[in-house]
Amino acid sequence: MNGKFIVFEGPDGSGKTTIIKKVKELLENKDYSISYYREPGGTSISEKIRSIIIDNDNYMMDAKTEALLFASSRAQLVAEKITPDLKEGKIVICDRFVMSSLLYQGLGRALGVDNIKTINDFATGGLKPDLTLFFNIDYKTALERKRANFSPDRLENEDFSFHKTIFDGYMKMADLYKDEIKKVDARKSIEDLTEDVINIIYQLLED
Repeated sequence: MNGKFIVFEGPDGSGKTTIIKKVKELLENKDYSISYYREPGGTSISEKIRSIIIDNDNYMMDAKTEALLFASSRAQLVAEKITPDLKEGKIVICDRFVMSSLLYQGLGRALGVDNIKTINDFATGGLKPDLTLFFNIDYKTALERKRANFSPDRLENEDFSFHKTIFDGYMKMADLYKDEIKKVDARKSIEDLTEDVINIIYQLLED
């Protein structure tokens, strides 16, 4: 594959989506071919699965069902969009990927990181990002910001202890895998954060 696969990760409300839009515009202005997808979602089938996952009416959903639905949505996205785009040499930007499942379902739902990795290795064919950007911001601040501006979905409505478990997992993983995961300070202004992110991406593209 000739393209580059870049994943944005972080707590709900960390500002990923806003920065992705700005970064996408900057890269397109330099004539890079960009694809952008959100997870779960990104294809017609994946978006239908997403609607089931985030629906607040589905509060009875079993943790294993949730994990498998995320993996199913991801499998379709990889097969239908990400793999073909990378083969065409595109830069693929994804708002969340396997790391989210390792933490949200592996740790948050206590299903075990190894179990979730096995499911997702099968779903994605072992596809790994060339770069993961972790938006480092206090989970409580980020979540309160998200809840204030949007109607929270089923996962965002989980209590703070659930989100703390996930945030702690993000921090530990980012420290363990510094070569693959780059922390960015999501407390900065949109302008400064965009500059930090785009500079990291430019370094990847120049290597």
